Amino acid sequence: MIYTVTWNPALDYILHVEHLTKGKIQRTKREELYPGGKGINVSFVLSEFGIKNIAMGFLAGFTGREIERLLTDKGCETKFIYTKEGMSRINVKIRDNEETDLNASGPVIAKEYIEEMMSLISNLKKDDFLVLAGSIPPTLNSDTYEKILESLASKGVKTIVDAEGDLLRKVLPFHPFLIKPNEEELKELFSVDITKSEEVIYYAEKLQELGARNVLVSLGEKGAILVTEQKEAYQMEATKGEVKNTVGAGDSMLAGFLAGYLKTGSYQKAFELSVQTGSASAFSNWLPTKEQYPQIFMDK
Repeated sequence: MIYTVTWNPALDYILHVEHLTKGKIQRTKREELYPGGKGINVSFVLSEFGIKNIAMGFLAGFTGREIERLLTDKGCETKFIYTKEGMSRINVKIRDNEETDLNASGPVIAKEYIEEMMSLISNLKKDDFLVLAGSIPPTLNSDTYEKILESLASKGVKTIVDAEGDLLRKVLPFHPFLIKPNEEELKELFSVDITKSEEVIYYAEKLQELGARNVLVSLGEKGAILVTEQKEAYQMEATKGEVKNTVGAGDSMLAGFLAGYLKTGSYQKAFELSVQTGSASAFSNWLPTKEQYPQIFMDK
């Protein structure tokens, strides 16, 4: 089973306007409302591939109930923990010729709920997958990710971490199955400037020396590079098309990789599907679906 954790889910309220002008009252051309959060995005796209998974995380208030309703309506299985106080956040995303995002803070997560989540995670078994994506709320300790990986290290659980900075660096000694830094995060991790694909591969291998098994580096419109635990390096350009939305493209890429790996057992095919899925996400208003892209979701 695949489990995803979204520490701070949101309702993403997307407003399309002709041209955003500060200090003016404006009307939207259209609005969209989606469940948001990196782990949630991974769960949705996996479900589109027909891969069973469970989305976990913390929810609160009427917004939390709406997040879960939207997910279950889309066929996702959930196991969220509801907090008694506060409400899950609403992120406002304004779209004209640019992307402007206003992300809220979300509820305070009390210690008792954190302990409940850790208990759920501790029940994972050999060959389960756990996806830890994004930053953690301020109420969680900064070593939360490394404690989780340390607790699962002897169980044979395959962990996937999509985080940045120390949050990522500190989990490497526990040999995550897959990490997915983007190009900027890779630069920041090593305090270097990277301009060539050979340099991306070099620093991806450095992350392997620190403990990562497989390293998938997203490069935006340039595509991605994968360095596997078998010491193979693959590079693929992104599919060309009209970019509508970059939010969730990296999460879709991660879901595509997991779906490809589970379906074929091949890192190369998993990588190819990850790039195709990430590109499809960028061409979608939200996340890619099997109705939009049958050639991706049905033929693999």
